[in-house]
Amino acid sequence: MTQENRSYVEDARREKLEKLREMGIEPFGYSYARTHLAAAAVAIFEPDSGERMRVAGRVVSFRRHGKTTFAHLEDPSGRIQLYFRKDEIGEEAYELVKLIDLGDFIGVEGVLFMTRTEEITVKAVSVEMLSKALRPLPMGKQDADGDVHGGLTDSETRFRQRYADLAVHPDVKEIFRVRARAVSFVRSYLEDRDYLEVETPVLQSLYGGAMARPFTTHHNTLDTQLYLRIATELYLKRLIVGGLERVYEIGKDFRNEGIDRTHNPEFTMLEFYEAFADYQTMVEVTEGLVAGVVKKIAGDLVIERFGKEFDFSRPFKKASFSELVEEHSKVDLASATDADLRELLVTAGEDGDMVSTFPRTKLLDELFGVFVEPKLVQPTFVLDYPIEMSPLAKPKRGDSTLAERFELFVNGTEIANAFSELNDPDDQRLRFQAQVEARAAGDDEAQQMDEDYVRALEFGMPPTGGCGVGIDRLVMLLTDNASIREVILFPTLRPEE
Repeated sequence: MTQENRSYVEDARREKLEKLREMGIEPFGYSYARTHLAAAAVAIFEPDSGERMRVAGRVVSFRRHGKTTFAHLEDPSGRIQLYFRKDEIGEEAYELVKLIDLGDFIGVEGVLFMTRTEEITVKAVSVEMLSKALRPLPMGKQDADGDVHGGLTDSETRFRQRYADLAVHPDVKEIFRVRARAVSFVRSYLEDRDYLEVETPVLQSLYGGAMARPFTTHHNTLDTQLYLRIATELYLKRLIVGGLERVYEIGKDFRNEGIDRTHNPEFTMLEFYEAFADYQTMVEVTEGLVAGVVKKIAGDLVIERFGKEFDFSRPFKKASFSELVEEHSKVDLASATDADLRELLVTAGEDGDMVSTFPRTKLLDELFGVFVEPKLVQPTFVLDYPIEMSPLAKPKRGDSTLAERFELFVNGTEIANAFSELNDPDDQRLRFQAQVEARAAGDDEAQQMDEDYVRALEFGMPPTGGCGVGIDRLVMLLTDNASIREVILFPTLRPEE
């Protein structure tokens, strides 16, 4: 920020910065040997123990009274009160205290005592400036009931300046602690079942494994166009071919698509694959994973989120794709033409010009999204999708018009997607070719022909079940957040002007 754009508050802080330097004090420290976090210090308090300790963190409140000053210091464990007295720490150190602002990081050495208001407090014997905050944090004002008013409330600013959001909102920190615990549980759950964590390429010469538009880039040395992956699926199944029979990856995928409540162009997916398994095996593994992570985070299988009660007791509800569409849209899929489906969607309020361009696969997907998804509140496995909607899944045994596929929905949102994976290379080539033709007809989300993947299948891939789980959406559920941007530390935003 240029000097012309600074507020008077920022100018005042910089004046204090210069005073610190004039006193020979470095305003931006190198380290501090903290002995206790705030919560641990409070927990070990004993009257008259005289034990010295060193605490460090951000100053979040400050009250000066002549030759004494009270403050609160915040660290990852919570807050603790500090007490500075001029004749205890000396005149020079107290001059430093007078230059402290809200938001500064300081280190304090002292002994614990209890104030007359029965608050455990560090009586300072020394203080160090560790980092001078040159901008005031938007902390807001706390009333007598502990409620905070004002401060950082604008969502766009919160997401853009996540560092400030985290600094002033303890509940936001907790979201990402929950996220970390959930991912840790996922890893332990799969590794207990002998899955191996692997890493596959983010930059790919061909993208595949999902119906989506990619982000493109260019590699200068190779002089070739590359794509950010839209899924990890095809590389993970190559590993099944190679003999790694149970593999998983938790990683970033990238899709050049719209941004809304449940979509961010950069998102985190779990994908796991198991040889000699099918989609029914994946139902069991996925059900255990989702129920397990809910129990781990919430402590119970029945939870309240979004003003509703959800029951994650096993088994989850199961229903077929066609049953659900026909029940909620009152259409007979076996006899309905594409024109019938388009008319139904337009009657439901969808844009006629848009749906007029949709092939049958897109019409079916849109029909499901409009009529069925909002009704899937409790955890529900939707089974047996039309084969044309699932170019990487095996045909259903006994009905080749369907695919052995499921999606898991909670609160109207897809959480997981799984297949009995297609392992016939000739069938896979034909499916890819159909996707190429759909692409040529204008479907820019259709997949490309991947000759190397077909070659891998020609070496032989055992029967395999595979599943993808949206980590961000799972965390939305666990933390009671209706927007995906709340559970991604740095969601995609327009650049600042």
